Amino acid sequence: MLRHLDILVADHHPIFVEGLRSMLTNTGDERFSYHIKGVASNGPELAEYLDGSQPDLFLLDPDLPDAEVLKIVSTVKQNNAKIRILILNGSGDPAHIQAAFRAGADGYMLKSGSHDELLQAVGELAEGRTFVGRGLMAMDVQNNQDGLTPDLRFARKSGLTRREMEILKLIGQALTNKEISERIFISDQTASVHRKNIMRKLGVNSTGSLIKMAFENHLV
Repeated sequence: MLRHLDILVADHHPIFVEGLRSMLTNTGDERFSYHIKGVASNGPELAEYLDGSQPDLFLLDPDLPDAEVLKIVSTVKQNNAKIRILILNGSGDPAHIQAAFRAGADGYMLKSGSHDELLQAVGELAEGRTFVGRGLMAMDVQNNQDGLTPDLRFARKSGLTRREMEILKLIGQALTNKEISERIFISDQTASVHRKNIMRKLGVNSTGSLIKMAFENHLV
């Protein structure tokens, strides 16, 4: 059965918004139908919309005028954790990517991404998964005083094996168990077991938390 999803777009570029509207209206997706129910071009308009209505999906430009975007993300998630938030940015500043995921964003992609990538992103979020767009990498670690690589430092601190670190990096790229199994030649079930063990060792209970942790510790 086709699931209807209301979308709020917060962006101050009308041409970009109309492009989103066209792409999401003509998806041919057999799972979801998307409807842009609201558009906000600045912080006050966004606050007014959120005060009276709540979308299923929230597509947000981090450079929205007159808005503290990361604070907005955090507040929206605190008020309704079911709202799925995708950040659409013109640049892939690693520090901002990390901050966005820490604030509660569910996905992050570049505005230069393709039509197919956008549809993949909204589809992943609609199904409860996290999305990280192509070409987004965490920043290199600065001031590496102990001489250890980020991988080794994190592995020692968390007690992860070499294989678990390999899989955590792939999870950080938002790959599914099936995609991981194909990438490193293991079964889906083995990938699932590793994912559960990694969650247990890191004290988290969701894939989204693993992705955030991978970004925060410069593993992807």
